[in-house]
Amino acid sequence: MSDDALPALFREGLALLGVVAGPLFGVLLVVSLVVGVLQSVTQVQEPAVGAVPRLLTVVLTVMAGGGWMMDRLAAFLRSAIERLGDRGF
Repeated sequence: MSDDALPALFREGLALLGVVAGPLFGVLLVVSLVVGVLQSVTQVQEPAVGAVPRLLTVVLTVMAGGGWMMDRLAAFLRSAIERLGDRGF
């Protein structure tokens, strides 16, 4: 393992984090925009009205894609441990 392998592993981990968290943040952004527009139109500024749909969206998205997310993260962790083990850490 070369000297630049650790920074490369870090960059790969950050890229994976973006790939795994991207769908969750995308769905959450859309729901937040829709809830924000509805709250503005109806002039209902109750915090629970905005929090409940966002929380429900996060739960449903994790239920739908959580297996895929965990598979990707587990594969990266397995690979990282093997690569760090080769280095002698």
